[in-house]
Amino acid sequence: MNWGQELQDSALWILQALVISSVMLGLVGFILVKTTKWAGQFWLLAGDYFNPRNSLRPLLTFGVILFLSLFGVRVSVLFSNWYNTMYTALQELNEDGFWIQMGVFAILAAIHISRVLVSYYLQQSFTIRWRESLNESLLSQWLEKSSYYRSHYLETPADNPDQRIQQDVSSFVTTSLTLLLGLVSSLVSAVAFTIILWGLSGDLTVLGFTLSKGMVFALFIYILIATVFAFKIGRPLIRLSFLDERFNADYRYSLVRVREYAESIAFYKGEAIEGQKLRNRFARVIGNVWAIVFRSVKLQGFNLLVSQTAVIFPFIIQAKRFFSQQITLGAMIQTAQAFGTLHDNLSFFRDAYDTFAGYRAVLDRLSGFVQNSRAADKLPVPEVKSEQDTVALRNVSITTPAGKCLVKDLSFAVEPGHSLLLQGPSGSGKTTILRTIAGLWPYSKGQVVRPDNKVLFLSQKPYLPEGSLLDVLYYPNEVPEDGHEQARKVLQDVNLGHLLNRLDEVVSWTNILSLGEQQRIAFGRLLLAKPVAAFIDEATSAMDEGLEDAMYRLIAERLPELRLISVGHRSTLYAHHTHLLYLRGEGIWDFKPLQVEATA
Repeated sequence: MNWGQELQDSALWILQALVISSVMLGLVGFILVKTTKWAGQFWLLAGDYFNPRNSLRPLLTFGVILFLSLFGVRVSVLFSNWYNTMYTALQELNEDGFWIQMGVFAILAAIHISRVLVSYYLQQSFTIRWRESLNESLLSQWLEKSSYYRSHYLETPADNPDQRIQQDVSSFVTTSLTLLLGLVSSLVSAVAFTIILWGLSGDLTVLGFTLSKGMVFALFIYILIATVFAFKIGRPLIRLSFLDERFNADYRYSLVRVREYAESIAFYKGEAIEGQKLRNRFARVIGNVWAIVFRSVKLQGFNLLVSQTAVIFPFIIQAKRFFSQQITLGAMIQTAQAFGTLHDNLSFFRDAYDTFAGYRAVLDRLSGFVQNSRAADKLPVPEVKSEQDTVALRNVSITTPAGKCLVKDLSFAVEPGHSLLLQGPSGSGKTTILRTIAGLWPYSKGQVVRPDNKVLFLSQKPYLPEGSLLDVLYYPNEVPEDGHEQARKVLQDVNLGHLLNRLDEVVSWTNILSLGEQQRIAFGRLLLAKPVAAFIDEATSAMDEGLEDAMYRLIAERLPELRLISVGHRSTLYAHHTHLLYLRGEGIWDFKPLQVEATA
């Protein structure tokens, strides 16, 4: 064999294979995206990353990876030819030829190892960058326009968005590249080794009929039948894989809730009922796992039977020609090697079916997440007009998702230094008014006027983010240069002086501080932020009346121009507000000043 000529032929072969593969990949991909659901889901997730208008780097990197993959196919062909030459030298007792082939093998092995290492690095680099891009895209969709919150108002919100972003993105990127490269390599390799096997194959006689190049036809028929049966056996794995992702996510979410509400559960002595819920969810996980195991045993058993049968098939067919000296030992070995490689390539779809089943589940979850975010964005948005010095509602009507009227034609304005107290029966819409002012409640009409920034909302259970106590106090703003000094003063003002030496401590403050302490942290955050307007939703419910009085007096003293709207039930709050809005239900409301009550 002329290895110098073989190298030139290989370069031309790889170039042709790259051009043809790229064209076919684009054409077939376009057709699949237009005609199949799963390909449409793939393009929904990957379209922006591979859009050349955004960047050429992903396409160029993938082109290099594809080139190296096709390079690997050609190296396999060269190894196949090497096997033929080497075993023929052994059969002919050609010692010089044998040692030459050992040198050729060393060169091929070095090329193969280098290609594998470079290809591995490029593939890992490609998947990391793709994962970063997709993670940023999904995070942006989830966080922008408050989709993470507004999606709760959808009829069927996506479950476990945390898992879809963290776990499914990684699985999608890795499996996409694996399946795509596997598909291209298998098809190109199948063509290359079909040509080799065609040249090695002779006549095949079955039941008196002689078929020229019969081994090639027999192999294709064998794989086609096996693939059809494998698809039929493995199809339920798609649904089972989807359920596996969902049940595991539900179980993990329940475990997180136990940790998050540990104190409440402990006070209620709710270990038994929580344990029952956790065990029931875990039982669903295990039940589905067993279903996957039973189905996988059937599929893998069938695949193993097909694969093992294929090992001896070429030897049986070529045995007669070998013993009659029509072919050499090298040709016999190359036939078996080419047959095995071609069998593996044609079996790609059958062997990868369980992987594809899991991949379909990931596609469903991620595309569902994207569609969920888009649906949340399409929900109605309250008409919020930005005016830096105005807090007002103008002819605002609010309903429940079912259409029940909570507030009808509500209008009021809060002047600088004035404060409005919202009261009314439970469920009358007090908190919903604050959600509407924040631009979160979809089911409202009319106009909300408020500053676009320098606004702070305080809820009954404050949000304490991860980080140091200093970060918690300044959330959602960054800590200024003199942050420590201001924070220490504020902690003393809100009666949390015992935390002065823990400002830089990073712990789970939600689990360490009592609810009353957390609410005082929120008032400290209010003093540090110095907003133009503040909205307080029962943010003193865990304080006694003395602390509540101190917090409101502190706000009035430090932020005299603050526009304040509070939700609360205590009559002691009258002294700290200039007006009262009382919701009576069915859309009816009363608005009156509280100067008389405050004076009294």
